[in-house]
Amino acid sequence: MGAPLRWYFDFLSPFSYLHWQKVKALRATHVVEPVPVVFGAVLSAVGQLGPAEIPGKREFTYRHVLWQARAEGVPLVFPPAHPFNPLGVLRACIAAGSTPDAVDVIFDWIWRDGRAVDSDDALLPLLDRLGLAAQSIATPQVKAALRANTEAAIAAGVFGVPTLQIGDALFWGNDAHPFALAALHDPSVLQDAQMQRVSTLPIGISRKP
Repeated sequence: MGAPLRWYFDFLSPFSYLHWQKVKALRATHVVEPVPVVFGAVLSAVGQLGPAEIPGKREFTYRHVLWQARAEGVPLVFPPAHPFNPLGVLRACIAAGSTPDAVDVIFDWIWRDGRAVDSDDALLPLLDRLGLAAQSIATPQVKAALRANTEAAIAAGVFGVPTLQIGDALFWGNDAHPFALAALHDPSVLQDAQMQRVSTLPIGISRKP
């Protein structure tokens, strides 16, 4: 096995669902640690809106993710409403140990089968599928673990989900996976002069908020 990889995600994100289909394949050669985080808290930390919070971009994003899913041969059905409150399923994932099997079950429930998870009643059959009692996702330990995951993501420089961390390098987005694989197999991809230059490229102009 190669060096451990950390994969930051939120079940709210359909691009995370698509990316997971690729990331979990890396388990054949690497230790992959799924890290559920609160995407909304990450956005707040970096001062951004989510794509679903911007009129016009919301509709484009949904169409884009459907197109990507079809192009990649991944079944995808949007849940009844989006964005939705993901806290329950994030905590359920942690309560289930954040195992690949748990991540699979939850993603499939929401994005393959198009089911709601944003109410207690909607969560109950999913929790039963995971073998969890309802009270298990509301413990102080589970809530603290989710906060710690999110704080660790922000500290690492994560600004969106999904993000794959390879060493100190962050690769954001389902469509960045080929770039991540290139760097994983050959770290020198990130070390040539132009790659290094953009890390310190001067900012020519900044818009005022």
